[in-house]
Amino acid sequence: MKSLELPLALFLLINLAAALIRATRGPTAADRMLAALLFGSTGVGILVLLAFVQRSFALIDVALTLALLAAISGIAFAQRTWGLTGRSRQRRAVEREDDHAFR
Repeated sequence: MKSLELPLALFLLINLAAALIRATRGPTAADRMLAALLFGSTGVGILVLLAFVQRSFALIDVALTLALLAAISGIAFAQRTWGLTGRSRQRRAVEREDDHAFR
């Protein structure tokens, strides 16, 4: 099993480099957010690989925390960018009614 760890680590580092390039060149905020999510998932992979190699269970806790933060940030970004909360829906419904009343 020792022979598989080095190629996995190299693959994950290349993945991080690709995410860094994408984050700097991303034309939209969504591209940059996807790169940040890729950072999070790759970071989790690296931490789990390190935990396996070093037999350290504390790194798995850190990896789980990083995964949770990445998921929450992705949800928050999607909610803020594309989603509508209850108040926003009500506000838009009222604005539409006002627009139709003036026509």
